[in-house]
Amino acid sequence: MKFIFRKKRSWYILLAIVVTVAIVVLWRERFVMEKVSPTVTFVKEHMTNPNGSLATYLQEAASERADIVAGREALSESLGLWMQYALASDNEDMFEQAYKQLQTYYVIRPDIYIAWKLDPQGKSHVATNALGDDLRIMGALLQAADRWNQGRADKLATASALSRTLTQRTEQQGYLVDFYDFKSGHSTDTLSLVYVDLLALEAMRDHQMLEPEVYSRYEDILHKMPDDGLFYPKSMNVNTKAYTYDDKVNLIDQLIVANHVMEMGHKPDKLIAFLKKEFGTRGKLPGQYDRKTQKPAVDYESASVYGLSILLAVRSGDPNWAKQLYQHMITLRGRDTRYPGGYVFDGNTHLFDNLFPLLGETYLYNFLKK
Repeated sequence: MKFIFRKKRSWYILLAIVVTVAIVVLWRERFVMEKVSPTVTFVKEHMTNPNGSLATYLQEAASERADIVAGREALSESLGLWMQYALASDNEDMFEQAYKQLQTYYVIRPDIYIAWKLDPQGKSHVATNALGDDLRIMGALLQAADRWNQGRADKLATASALSRTLTQRTEQQGYLVDFYDFKSGHSTDTLSLVYVDLLALEAMRDHQMLEPEVYSRYEDILHKMPDDGLFYPKSMNVNTKAYTYDDKVNLIDQLIVANHVMEMGHKPDKLIAFLKKEFGTRGKLPGQYDRKTQKPAVDYESASVYGLSILLAVRSGDPNWAKQLYQHMITLRGRDTRYPGGYVFDGNTHLFDNLFPLLGETYLYNFLKK
């Protein structure tokens, strides 16, 4: 009897241990994925200028060249990413505040284009746009107009006016190009593939701001673009239709293009397999690779790489990989105890290294919640 009792007791103890471990594991995952990201508080408290614009860098620095961002200058890129986060988190008030920023500071009249950069006080000293940022913002405006009634007509009118400017002023050979200088009338003949934002272009098509055949033209760019066996090209010349590659591949660019490809319904299998192998072998994803050797060209990690990789994993239906990426990504967060929630290194950070991770974890949370 004593033997049977001890055996039963051992079995109950083992069962209790297994149940406890299971509860802890489940609670940890639940806690991590439902917790409001501290990165939002970091952005609001440390990366926001007095006028409400989003600063590009944490630390102040003087701007030495108009074509390079510095210090607390604000970018249309940041505004577009913040709008996307407001949509992903279903925060209408946050989106309205961002829209007010757009109308107050970024939209330059009477030409009706979005200045790609502002000084910390909200003044524009540039006369150029940035196509990728324009499309991101316009896509966000159209998505917000479709979701919320507040200010719907105004958002549609703004998106329509911006769309007309792009098609009338920045189009070459039937393609929008990277930028147009509204002061000199000069534009480039290059279309960077990271700017081929299919979700935004699709929304423009659906709202009759882009002809269906024009939208198909951009689909063809991504569908027919070559690769070197693994990595995507950097850009396409709209005159010659020739694609160009960088010798050193920026993984952020590759991931943005890969996400665009996923938006088209095509899974970028080769790049995903490569990233999984690299992450599994190295335990991290370095920020740049040598195109020919496919070996890391740098030692540093970028939080944006993980945010964009999580987006890709979620969109490709791979939550396990997304969770692994997320768990590693948040080890880079809050290392500087003065700035909890921020991806701060050596006392500084770039805003997109906080916004892309924020988008990635929000998409993952929404995916797991379903």
